Amino acid sequence: MKKIVFMGTPSFAVPILKDLLNSESYDVIAVVTQPDRPFGRKRVLKASPVKLFAKEANIDVFQPEKISGSEEMQNIINLHPDFIITAAFGQFLPTKLLNAAKIAAVNVHGSLLPKYRGGAPVQYSIMNGDDKTGVSIMYMVKKMDAGDILSQASIKIGEQDDTASMFDKLSVLGSKLLLETLPKIADGTVKPVAQDESKVVFSPNIKRSEEKLDFTKTAFLVDRKVRALRPDPSAFTFLKGKRTKIWKTKIINDEKTDLEPGKVVAKTKKSLKIACGGGTIIEILELQPAGKPKQNIKAYLNGAGQSIKEKEQVITNE
Repeated sequence: MKKIVFMGTPSFAVPILKDLLNSESYDVIAVVTQPDRPFGRKRVLKASPVKLFAKEANIDVFQPEKISGSEEMQNIINLHPDFIITAAFGQFLPTKLLNAAKIAAVNVHGSLLPKYRGGAPVQYSIMNGDDKTGVSIMYMVKKMDAGDILSQASIKIGEQDDTASMFDKLSVLGSKLLLETLPKIADGTVKPVAQDESKVVFSPNIKRSEEKLDFTKTAFLVDRKVRALRPDPSAFTFLKGKRTKIWKTKIINDEKTDLEPGKVVAKTKKSLKIACGGGTIIEILELQPAGKPKQNIKAYLNGAGQSIKEKEQVITNE
């Protein structure tokens, strides 16, 4: 059995780890994940999904705040793993650690590299209107997502998909692809392909300033951003002057409007349609005013939204 040190943090990495554990070809001898982080209003420390799963499986867990130069890194090196495998771990690995893998250090990345290097590839693929994304298995080097590609597989982004659903799909796809690729790496039959640097696109972690919706863009792109930022960190706008999270929207493809972006195209007791860029229209289906619970549009219009009128400018900058 080949010995593996697995490094990952979010739920995306859990099915990959699980399938490695269930394989008779590999022995996961340790798991490395990010330290427990404060969560929620009470700032209670919360373990990562990978840590929770690893503990249930009785695997040793390392949680270095910074792996480079840490005691944990030396402990990993002393394990002499055949493979070091990362899947959304969240830290750069120093060359000394990468070289500790007797066969290879490889990464499971949620995009079709060289497109979308960085920490938010799934979010950007949805937000930018791509019709597909995928998974890349690659050698790790001391440069962000820049190693040679060992294998790739693609998957369609559906009309209802958001980041949560795509993470689930890509995790399954990535696990399958990894298990197909590892034997080829071990026996030397894999054919690495260098990334074309002229085609590199970066996908850095989403900044708070990027969470705001821009209704001057088309309804298609507004809807895509809502889905890209769902469930976390979520998209928002200022609706009737109040910061409001927008959780679910619907593109109205068979209607056009002459109204300026942000104005109410139509309102009923259970429907609110808003003008977007290019004469397009979007319907808000689910939202959450600041300090309030999430609610469907009918509940909102029967409460705080009763005063909204057609042709009113309800979406503002603040």
